[in-house]
Amino acid sequence: MSIETMVGGQISPWMTGGGRESDIVLSSRVRLARNLDGIPFPNRADTIVLQGVIQELGEAVPELSAATGKPYILVKMGKLTPLERYVLVEKHIISPSLAQHAESRALIVEEDAAVSIMINEEDHLRIQCMAPGLALTEAFQSADKIDDVMEARHNFGFNEQMGYLTACPTNLGTGLRASVMLHLPALGITRQLNRIVNAATQLGLAVRGLYGEGSEAAGNVFQISNQLTLGHTEQEIIDNLYSVVTQVVEHERSARCMLMRESENALSDKVWRSYGILRYARSISGQEALAMLSEVRLGIDLGIIDTKQASLFNELLIMTRPNYLQKVSGSNLLAADARDRLRADVIRSKLAGRDEEYVK
Repeated sequence: MSIETMVGGQISPWMTGGGRESDIVLSSRVRLARNLDGIPFPNRADTIVLQGVIQELGEAVPELSAATGKPYILVKMGKLTPLERYVLVEKHIISPSLAQHAESRALIVEEDAAVSIMINEEDHLRIQCMAPGLALTEAFQSADKIDDVMEARHNFGFNEQMGYLTACPTNLGTGLRASVMLHLPALGITRQLNRIVNAATQLGLAVRGLYGEGSEAAGNVFQISNQLTLGHTEQEIIDNLYSVVTQVVEHERSARCMLMRESENALSDKVWRSYGILRYARSISGQEALAMLSEVRLGIDLGIIDTKQASLFNELLIMTRPNYLQKVSGSNLLAADARDRLRADVIRSKLAGRDEEYVK
């Protein structure tokens, strides 16, 4: 997969659905933070040092391809337009920080984008592995394999007492951040989300929006991740997050059952109203689209709507985002009202089962 395909394609393969608990858990992610020994952290390094880091880490691309059996490519962020970078953010391939500070930053990415290695973000390396559904163990195994390949070539900053050394003290130790993306509409409808969020926070986890730290919870999509990396093994972090997520999934299932048992007609009306608006609207904002897509996805999962695939929700999570719409429009500058019209066009076409070029 070329970077052009990665930017212009509708969705990354790991977001097409499937996996354990996939009606609620959209994806799992594991990220490892690593730094080259003896080299200043990116926020303290000059351009020459950062370019040297890119050069050194980029030499591992052939070995990564050989070790995994999948092609990898090196992409220098400065060679992408701001729009292309932010499309990659919307696809969860890179972080907003890497997109914003493109100079002397780079990305090593697998052909299906399930594995991406951000270079010179907050740390010299951010190894990120994604998997569909509840698959934390599988994502960690992939990240660990990439970590082994990189550590065989490079000396990483490590201390016997503190573990892997990182730019931010909260990542000291294992350097591991694991997260799960969940769709929790029933907990939202039944007003139980605050209780769930508070309980997860008390257990040392963070609950954030669709794009992680600093993002709003849109479309009832949330990310739950560990906050502590020091003093715990990788397996303990994975097991703790897995345990909490399975409990959240059970609460969401219970809420869905309660809605069907006590308010089936009202829920059905709510779902079909949202479907009708999405199917025929000529203009729709991003927030409104995500809210209604969430209700339609819930209707599909509960069998209220039986003519559409649940994976449409995952696709439209990407396809209705502002930068993706700007990219497919072919326009240098898409005004807000034109973007809202294009978003409605995209949704109508997808719900009608048509894949078209949305150039207006």
